[in-house]
Amino acid sequence: MFMVDIAGVYVLYSGDYSREEDRHLCAAEILQFSPDICIIESTYGVQLHQPRNVRERRFTDVIHLTISQGGCVLIPAFALGRAQELLLILDEYRSNHPKLHNIPIYHASPACKKSISPSKSIENFNDVGPSVVMASLSGLQSGLSRQLFEMWCSDKKNACVIPGYVVEGTLAKTIINEPKEVTLMNGLSDPLNMQVHYISFSAHADFAQTSTFLKELMPPNIILAHGEANEVGRLKRKLIIQFANRNTKIISPKNCQSVEMHFNSEKMEKTIGRLAEKTPEVGEAVSGLLVKKASTYQIMAPDDLHAFLQLSTATTANISQRITIAYTGASGVLKHRLKQIFKSVDSLPDEESEGPAFRVHERLTVKYESQKHISLHWRSDPISDMVSDSVLALVLNISREIPKVVVESEEATKTEEENK
Repeated sequence: MFMVDIAGVYVLYSGDYSREEDRHLCAAEILQFSPDICIIESTYGVQLHQPRNVRERRFTDVIHLTISQGGCVLIPAFALGRAQELLLILDEYRSNHPKLHNIPIYHASPACKKSISPSKSIENFNDVGPSVVMASLSGLQSGLSRQLFEMWCSDKKNACVIPGYVVEGTLAKTIINEPKEVTLMNGLSDPLNMQVHYISFSAHADFAQTSTFLKELMPPNIILAHGEANEVGRLKRKLIIQFANRNTKIISPKNCQSVEMHFNSEKMEKTIGRLAEKTPEVGEAVSGLLVKKASTYQIMAPDDLHAFLQLSTATTANISQRITIAYTGASGVLKHRLKQIFKSVDSLPDEESEGPAFRVHERLTVKYESQKHISLHWRSDPISDMVSDSVLALVLNISREIPKVVVESEEATKTEEENK
């Protein structure tokens, strides 16, 4: 899960989550406060999972029965997550049943090597006698799982266990309904004689987990995502009934549909450092630097900046910097624009500079070097560096506007001459 803070508005994005602890993942935790928006998955809609002990028993019973009959078990699963969980279940079951110790269990992912011992890589696969093979893709659309399915589907001794969520339109979804025939990748048909079992160990939450999670979290805005339209619609209707007595907004946007929400949040600035040593009187002005960090605002004395922002000025205190910039505008225009941003913009006496010069914020000097260039001079520290960046950006913006001013002035001159 991810919690995103946008200017004081908290958005929780659940992603794929489960409130059920298993052998290799802990359950999703409940937050200590309610977010403003919760974007939550709705994969299973209003469906309910069987209790975990029931699912594990069904799973191991299918494996045991199929192996006892001399058949093979195909488990199409994702290479990460479910595969490791199922291998851990098999490892525990096999350790308690010595008769299964000699039955090979194959995996098709290097990530599964440490999940069960001993297990074999699919590279050493030998299709002789009973075995258990865990392979991708989970939907049986292609890959090793599809190849093995087509080899084994016509033999009634074999079994296929679908261990998780299946998408509409996939072969895995089709065989859950146990059709008499299936279409192979070469276009031909083959009888479906193998046993097909849907035993979900999905990492997605069911309705019970989702409704309980939202009850404890109590977000005022809920956005349903990651689900098929019908399941999302059913879930939305149930949640509307569940939260009928609360002012909860539930939205189920379509793919690529934008959702706009407006929040009015008060911004609070806190004084820190030297400014916080004395409580100001009512109506007393507080002077300092306003610093924004994420969605928080702090007012501090300039000398405290390096301490609270972890900026070191020791190595830059004695470094003088200078930048020369191309600029052909009038000095009056530049000074006027500087005064719109900075409170302190003072002209320097002529004896201190050969051309017009300004002192900005008592930290940076702007000098006219020629009719085409100006230079910025300052002694490095965090504040002066920020001032220089601002002045530099301002000068570049003015330079882009100068051609427009020139064109307008030429047109104005022509108009005046024609009127004469």
